[in-house]
Amino acid sequence: MSATANKGLLTIGDVARRTGLAVSAIRYYDDEGLVSARRTPGGKRMFIRSDIRRLSFILIAQKMGFSLEEIRTQLKQLPLERTPTKRDWEKISRGFRTHLDQRIAMLERLRDRLDGCIGCGCLSLEACKLYNPDDRLSESGTGPRLVVQTSAD
Repeated sequence: MSATANKGLLTIGDVARRTGLAVSAIRYYDDEGLVSARRTPGGKRMFIRSDIRRLSFILIAQKMGFSLEEIRTQLKQLPLERTPTKRDWEKISRGFRTHLDQRIAMLERLRDRLDGCIGCGCLSLEACKLYNPDDRLSESGTGPRLVVQTSAD
């Protein structure tokens, strides 16, 4: 079935060709509710054109390191039954920008703190960013606190 058949809906193959995603990935995203395929009487999945943009957004967001749950949260802000407007996408962009800014800040802290750690060769455990004698930092939380925490933590 071509893209012009069935009231302008696209087949899953059409969508796969347009997005570069595997058909199995598109099925998975549909099953997860990230897109919403319509079904033909024979059970074939059919997609509206705006699903191409939604699926492309999912692909890009995953490549940026966002989890499917984070992506789902953002996509809930978009309408399912119409093509999202510029304003719709701007709202999502603001949410992702905040997330990305936080992630960039953490990566910069990690980079800056690990530079010293990697270069020290652990010749001085007192100066090592990973050294935590007697687990004294356990009261402030889990994980490598000296490396990942902000100065405000």
